[in-house]
Amino acid sequence: MSSLYKYKKIEEMPSKISIFPLNGALLLPRSQLPLNIFEPRYLEMIDNSISSDRLIGMIQTQESNENQLYSIGCLGKITSFTELSDSRFIITLNGICRYKVTQELDTLTPYRQVKVSYEDFENDLTPGFNQDRANRDKLLDVLKKYLEKNNLQIDWDAVKGSPTETLVNSLCSLSPYSAEEKQALLEAEDTQKRNELLIAMTEMALSTNKGIESIQ
Repeated sequence: MSSLYKYKKIEEMPSKISIFPLNGALLLPRSQLPLNIFEPRYLEMIDNSISSDRLIGMIQTQESNENQLYSIGCLGKITSFTELSDSRFIITLNGICRYKVTQELDTLTPYRQVKVSYEDFENDLTPGFNQDRANRDKLLDVLKKYLEKNNLQIDWDAVKGSPTETLVNSLCSLSPYSAEEKQALLEAEDTQKRNELLIAMTEMALSTNKGIESIQ
């Protein structure tokens, strides 16, 4: 399928995918995630993906056991890539839909592959699902307080012009929170619930004087 193809049904997506376990990297539906690929096993995975459907799954591992995957990840499509002279790939992933791992497969490839189900996340294919119920004003209020407290700047024109889903997902991806907290953001039911959780985390960060290094 074309890299511009828009998936409309969960039945169109593969039940077996290659995965890139990377803690702290949060991919959400319709968000973008830039990645610098340099490990040989993942270079092979990206090379194979580019020559086929361009799909890979992002997922995190349990902090107590790096071999133990979380059960929920997000399928992404490689929409741009650059192969550098030192053999690295710089890629951009566009999030499509979350998935639940149902089985890890025995494979001869150096990278991991899993069987997945998208059944619980069909609404991910509907742009802006439930975004109108999200308390955007409260999010902007806590964001402003957070930035002021940490002496940070942001392009407010871009913020105000962004759809709520885009704004919430972008802030979640840029957030300085732990892998466990980012997993909770990923698993939030929809934009409304994710927004509520992000607000709560930001208010907690404000109350505990937890800072952020950068927002770009």
